[in-house]
Amino acid sequence: MKIFKFGGASVKDAEGIKNVAVVLETEHFSKCLIVVSAMGKTTNALEKVVQNYFEKKDYETEVEKIKENHLEITSELFSENHPVLSEIAVFFDDINSFLRRNKSPNYNFVYDQVVGCGEMISSKILSEYLNDIQFKNNWIDARDYIKTDSQYREGLVNWEETEKNIKTLNNSECFVTQGFIGSDPNNFTVTLGREGSDYSAAIFAYCLDADHLTIWKDVPGVMTGDPRKFENVQLLSGISYEEAIEMAYYGASIIHPKTLQPLKQKNIPFFVKSFLNPKEAGTKVSVSDQNEYVESYILKENQILIYVSTRDFSFIAEEHLSLIFSELAKNKIKISLMQNSAISLALCVEDKYNNINLLNSELLKFFDIEIIKDVSLFTIRNADTSKLENFYANRKILLEQISQKTLQMVTN
Repeated sequence: MKIFKFGGASVKDAEGIKNVAVVLETEHFSKCLIVVSAMGKTTNALEKVVQNYFEKKDYETEVEKIKENHLEITSELFSENHPVLSEIAVFFDDINSFLRRNKSPNYNFVYDQVVGCGEMISSKILSEYLNDIQFKNNWIDARDYIKTDSQYREGLVNWEETEKNIKTLNNSECFVTQGFIGSDPNNFTVTLGREGSDYSAAIFAYCLDADHLTIWKDVPGVMTGDPRKFENVQLLSGISYEEAIEMAYYGASIIHPKTLQPLKQKNIPFFVKSFLNPKEAGTKVSVSDQNEYVESYILKENQILIYVSTRDFSFIAEEHLSLIFSELAKNKIKISLMQNSAISLALCVEDKYNNINLLNSELLKFFDIEIIKDVSLFTIRNADTSKLENFYANRKILLEQISQKTLQMVTN
């Protein structure tokens, strides 16, 4: 079985939906499972609904805007009386109904119940369109198959139960399902982390022992740098699982960090290809070392630099590190780069949940803290260290680290 994943950019409008069919035709549509993200910027729009709900603002108008946008797309794909239109309306009614009767103050719980609807709607539209043009498929609810704990917005997969569920699927048929979502033991929706649709596709690929997984993007494949941020980048035609994992760890946005480990465990080839030019080869991630040592560039923006130092000039010891890491974990703040000296610790972190002020107030009880917001982390993989002056040019370096031909710099 083949696994295909289509992101939000590939299904952002009616033409995008139609193009998915073109892509599938080039891939000989049969015995496959398609994982689809929410359409375009729907996830962002649904996040605003949740924000308005908690700020006691008008969220129903925002829901109506999203509904109208989807109905406009469906009007270009289906007849006026097509059954899918009423199904879509039910999804939006469910969002309003849930928010009206919800009693939970847990932001992350409410977030998952609302934002996860984006994938439900897009997958239903795609499935119905493909069936209408004779690409026969079965729409399935990913929440019936991917089971997680109750860690909302960052669900941990129960692999034993998930694999048992997914293996019930008939490998000789085609399916359309959702990325990004699973469900907890109480059958509430749990999302797998922002951009988690790639991970969903890898979960299905692993459990179905897939022939390969292809993720369709609006770029030719994995590049040596984001072409929107770096000049003279080139396509990496083939890289190893290990190199791809390293690139994802350092922040390469083209690959979700959790995606690769399940594929590597079963040696399932992973392709990144362009839905705009589906016949081009793209990038193959496998046991290859074809482009293993090509210099590549990764930029992580909207980072925060934290300097932690002891007040009595004592060493940063194990008990200090334990306390600091515990607070980071509690506030779901992820470390992008860490460097310590005898009496201080420098951390470049990512604060997806806006908890930096909570962290700061806790650490100030024990340490002196300096925080610099809106910094960038620039990483060069396989860096040519003989040309370091080129990397430093026109940059204000706040922190740097070099290890095994990987150069990292925090700049502002």
